[in-house]
Amino acid sequence: MSTLSEEPAWKQRAVERSTKAARLRAERKVQQFLEAAQEIIVAKGSTDFTVQEVVDRSHQSLRSFYQHFGGKHELLLALFENALRRSADEIRAAATSEVDPLAGLELAVRMLFASSLPGPESSHPLFTDFATQLLVSYPAEVRSAHEPMLTLFAELMGRVDATGQLRTELRPRRAAAMVMQSVMFLAQSTAVVADSEGAHPLTGDEVWNFCAGGFVRPLAG
Repeated sequence: MSTLSEEPAWKQRAVERSTKAARLRAERKVQQFLEAAQEIIVAKGSTDFTVQEVVDRSHQSLRSFYQHFGGKHELLLALFENALRRSADEIRAAATSEVDPLAGLELAVRMLFASSLPGPESSHPLFTDFATQLLVSYPAEVRSAHEPMLTLFAELMGRVDATGQLRTELRPRRAAAMVMQSVMFLAQSTAVVADSEGAHPLTGDEVWNFCAGGFVRPLAG
């Protein structure tokens, strides 16, 4: 009994080339939208912009934008994830160069706190302007976006645990998640604290001492 033969090799190659070309075009368009949005954020110091501004700056069409993004929130989600990934890479490069595991984790905490601070001078307005909105409206996407940072903090906390400096009742990844979330929340809350009468903004020293007090194993007395 005869069977249908597979598609000719030339046809498979033609389809693969067509698919690859379409994917590359889509990636270029997406990157142009992301770069345009990032330029606007840097210029304004906030995420307060419209989709039309992004479209105009990228020299593309509104139709093309909605072919790749469901709306401004999806664009900001992509930027937020990229920003977190870049920040994680920067922190990793600095923290893993420390010989002492605890010193490496301290450096990571201080760098994350500094990058998450609100205000015009913030290098990551996506962390401050948009982070709280994301957490409420898109919790699953927020968890996914934080994964590279959480993975890094879990690795650093694991190094601390390996030296016997982590509290015995804690698990490294859960401790890392609590520290990471605490640091970002504390940084984003400094504006509220600073506006209180007689209050002063939190410092990196205070945040590190607070976090370390929760996970560092006490010295035997």
